[in-house]
Amino acid sequence: MEHYEVIEKSLLYIENNLQQPLSLESVSNSFNMSKYYFHRLFSAIMGCSLNQYTLSRRLNASVQYIQNENLSLTEIAYQLNFGTPSSFTRAFKSQYGIAPSSLRKNGKTIALEDIPPVIKRPIKNINGDIVADFTLTNFKTTRISGVAFEVDLARSDFKEKIRSYSRMLVNSIDETINSPCYIIYSNCQPNSTKFKALIGIPQNLKINKPNYFTVDVQQFFCAKFKYFGDLLDIGDVFISDFARFLKISKQETEESEIELIQVFENIHNLDSSYHIFVPIKKLPSDDVY
Repeated sequence: MEHYEVIEKSLLYIENNLQQPLSLESVSNSFNMSKYYFHRLFSAIMGCSLNQYTLSRRLNASVQYIQNENLSLTEIAYQLNFGTPSSFTRAFKSQYGIAPSSLRKNGKTIALEDIPPVIKRPIKNINGDIVADFTLTNFKTTRISGVAFEVDLARSDFKEKIRSYSRMLVNSIDETINSPCYIIYSNCQPNSTKFKALIGIPQNLKINKPNYFTVDVQQFFCAKFKYFGDLLDIGDVFISDFARFLKISKQETEESEIELIQVFENIHNLDSSYHIFVPIKKLPSDDVY
């Protein structure tokens, strides 16, 4: 069974047993796995500990009980293994910013969260720690032609904006052109939610339309990761993976106009797996593969 399949099954197991104690040992035993290894694997894949995840799912389940059931808050607390009603109230208020009694009284609603998807990516073990698999390498100088635009992450439509520009580029390219697709994210200033992006291919495109540019990306040293799924849907996961990579590998970020580059194998298949290249400092001991 692949590592991500173990975690997928464990999430279902947790969801079906929220009324049980659900210790690290009991969950790991369900998959015939050492609790120490399962803890490292779960934390690396989900970006939080088993206890943190279980608490969030119990709170999610409690919302449904509060809004749709006739159980008292004390009964909900004990039924979902919060230990005491006061610990339930503290945890609920910390997560949702409102006490469970206030939620029930004022008739407000809180949207229930689905079980989160498990993002598929290779992993590696470094001295007992699990981290998203990476390669230290050079991103070679590349000329990219495509469409440039600005995105504001504070706007609710930012994902659709990126996808619309992606479709604009694809519609401008002949289907016979078999080329990788590069999405370059750059110039995200500190404390800013805006960044510039360019989606293009490593060929000279001559398209006489607004926002079409050709840029030369100079060589830089980087960490290379592989993912399956939409980058726009795994943003928080990648942030967690990259922070974990820096801590475990003892690497350092490099100041650069480029935040990261996402590379798909084929411009006509943006649902495929892809690599992410992130600039980092080259240390004397770094080997390039």
